[in-house]
Amino acid sequence: MIRCILFDVDGTLIDTWRLYIEAYIRTFEPQLGRRVTLPELINMRPTSEIRMLHRLLGAQAPETHQRFLHHYRSLHPNLFGGVYAGIEAMLATLRQQRIGLGIVTGKSRGAWEITQQAVDLGGFDVAVYDDDVQEEKPAPEGILLALKRLELTADEVVYIGDSSKDALAASAAGVRFGAALWPKGEEGTDFLHEVRQIGVWAELSEPEALINHLHTA
Repeated sequence: MIRCILFDVDGTLIDTWRLYIEAYIRTFEPQLGRRVTLPELINMRPTSEIRMLHRLLGAQAPETHQRFLHHYRSLHPNLFGGVYAGIEAMLATLRQQRIGLGIVTGKSRGAWEITQQAVDLGGFDVAVYDDDVQEEKPAPEGILLALKRLELTADEVVYIGDSSKDALAASAAGVRFGAALWPKGEEGTDFLHEVRQIGVWAELSEPEALINHLHTA
């Protein structure tokens, strides 16, 4: 029996792509004396703010992360892409059905708190941030920590995400994986090909499809 749904955050519940890119560019600009290009930034593997900054900057990472959060906050009103259509209704339905909800994200607690001030997605039964783990996804540590805090077994939980790293983390933790296709567009075909090889419990074209799949699973 599925008792809780865990979600990735960025690219699954909310659209923060433009916000993150510009915040990173402005964060690095004083040190480099120029704006980094998008290909350069992608090569830095920016899936985790804190971990990327530690990898690149070492002891300067905490101070630089505070500068990143300053830019993330100041840019949020104009560059935050919003909550994906159907997410709020889906979360409300799951709560009505007494399904537990949680987030397991590579996002820092500080960045999430900034976004929470702008968007109310309601409370979650568990929240695991990048600050809470030693290893980022695809390591299963975040999901396993959520299971421990919830006092649930792997077969009682589903993890919903939008990347192959999410699928790998779910597989390593022994939980079922739901592929969030609603943010993907043309990338959806490649994403599905990747996660099908890893193992996917549900291919979800829209948030409402999760509700339907729970009823038929």
